[in-house]
Amino acid sequence: MSSARQIENLIARYSHLVDEGDFEKFGALFENADFVSGEVSLRGGKAIEELIGSMLVVHDDGTLRTRHITTNILIEVDEDDDSAEARSYYNILQAVPGLLPLQMVAGGRYHDRFERRDGIWFFARREVTIDFTGDTRYHLKAPQDA
Repeated sequence: MSSARQIENLIARYSHLVDEGDFEKFGALFENADFVSGEVSLRGGKAIEELIGSMLVVHDDGTLRTRHITTNILIEVDEDDDSAEARSYYNILQAVPGLLPLQMVAGGRYHDRFERRDGIWFFARREVTIDFTGDTRYHLKAPQDA
């Protein structure tokens, strides 16, 4: 499998794990990486797992009732340096039966750096920029709930 395809799979795995509410595996994606969003900058899987768990609403079915859609993925690989960068857009859709019809709750951009170790690609850094938000009542915990 090409490097670009392996990296694209890693980008997709991020979305699947957060939508499924699997914060432990989600955090593990960043075991040796930085995660930056606004003023928040963390390093390491456990710290990121705890942050995401404190911020996002998990519903009765164990998921966030969301779908992250990542598009316009631009991947630039430096095979000689075992490094890569990617830029992409994301949109988050959410529906909560009886409470929230299907709608977009957030959208923005990812800027990622990757490194290859022993032939396997890993996140080195993910920077998340939120460009707009919709109704996040059922997506983000209120500050007093965190």
